[in-house]
Amino acid sequence: MNISLLKLITIISVIIGAVCGFLTLLPYIGGVIFFILMTLSSVIGIILLMHLGGLRFDSAAESAVIGGIIGFVSFIAFSIIYMPLVIIFLKIFKYYTNYGVALALNNANLFIIIVLSVFIAILSATINAFTGFLTYYFTELIKNMNSR
Repeated sequence: MNISLLKLITIISVIIGAVCGFLTLLPYIGGVIFFILMTLSSVIGIILLMHLGGLRFDSAAESAVIGGIIGFVSFIAFSIIYMPLVIIFLKIFKYYTNYGVALALNNANLFIIIVLSVFIAILSATINAFTGFLTYYFTELIKNMNSR
């Protein structure tokens, strides 16, 4: 994997994480967006990269690594956007979409929030590595079906 592809993967992951960070603040679709972030961000990123023409898979392991990178970076970008916005909405507007998250962010230590974000980002990377792996097999299945 070359550096320019890694930069493109990182940029797309940050965009996915930032969009999910803003959309998770919406009251009724926030849980769905968070689920999409945790499980399907690698699928979205891989499909975007394939349509941009910058990604060709050589092996299933490469797709899993790319999915893990997308999952980790997108969750870190999500945390950087989402957590300050939740605190701002709670402190200034007395508004929260998820009371448990707002309460935890309001009362927790900064170190604990960072550690928790990194651990959940690792979990997101693991789940997204698996979905990236599945994306590879589905794209290969579609290519094989179209070639017949």
